[in-house]
Amino acid sequence: MRTRLGMFLLAGLLAVTSGYAQKKNFSYKFYGQVRGDLFYNSRANSEIVDGLFHLYPKDISPDADGNDLNATANGSFYLLYSRLGIDVAGPSVGKAKTTAKLEVDFRGSGSNFAMIRVRHAYVNLDWGKSAVLIGQTWHPLFGDIFPQMLNLSTGAPFQPFSRNPMLRYRYTNQGWSLTGAAIWQLQYLSTGPNGKSEEYIKNSCVPEFYAGVDYKTNNWMVGIGADLISLAPRIKSEVGDKTYKVKERVTSVSVEAHARYTDDNWKISAKTIMGENLAHLCMLGGYGVSSIDKRTGEQEYTSYRHSMTWLNVVYGKKWQPGLFVGYLKNLGAGKD
Repeated sequence: MRTRLGMFLLAGLLAVTSGYAQKKNFSYKFYGQVRGDLFYNSRANSEIVDGLFHLYPKDISPDADGNDLNATANGSFYLLYSRLGIDVAGPSVGKAKTTAKLEVDFRGSGSNFAMIRVRHAYVNLDWGKSAVLIGQTWHPLFGDIFPQMLNLSTGAPFQPFSRNPMLRYRYTNQGWSLTGAAIWQLQYLSTGPNGKSEEYIKNSCVPEFYAGVDYKTNNWMVGIGADLISLAPRIKSEVGDKTYKVKERVTSVSVEAHARYTDDNWKISAKTIMGENLAHLCMLGGYGVSSIDKRTGEQEYTSYRHSMTWLNVVYGKKWQPGLFVGYLKNLGAGKD
């Protein structure tokens, strides 16, 4: 027997549109942009979207004559990140105010570019101090504090970058904000024995969990958060001509702290993360095999750990020069 829980956000959005379009407490607003990105890279990079989403330069790779194969320039011009969206303010459901967002771009998926892709699709129920979000939006580790820059990577791999389906609860009172979320994967995926795939968290039957607390004043916002993800890399193992059912799991924990100061001219933001297995957030990460059962081939795993810290300083109103500095360190695996 298989049970499915379906959340048809778009259908619900259309139902609200048709049923309440004439009521005063219903409104909607279209928005969007046509964005062109012209880029040039002086060497080959680890990247996403055919060079548009730059992560870091690749290491030297000598050929038979000692020439660096990665010392090759590349560049192009794309409009894949043009986007269109709609914000909806709907009628109250009990004492909760309802809002919804649907936003798409033309990034596509994987190496299939120039196709419509859902960026945000969610419904939010707001009771004033408490709010529940159901749908896809920014991962909580991306958060409300992120670098302000032109590059699409928005600071990755120093800054987490991912949008995910989730159930999120947020409680806000007197400057304090508590956030808890259960998170799944759709477009930004974990890595494993079969490459990037949704199957690892799907077979785990356990969502990713996040919990965080923030405090905000007129000029300052500070906060901390913790994230836990538990994956099932494989459900079967082959040893010789025999196949065995295996129960494998790798569980990783990450913690982060962030701060932001703003006034009329300055915006200073910073974030530091001690992370395990954060490859699904466009960061360095993953996991390796720590032991193997000789009879069944069942494997135990250990997460790769990294420390990431960044600082972003922006000045001005009309013209806004900015500085972004990031530091990343590989801390190795949790165990040999």
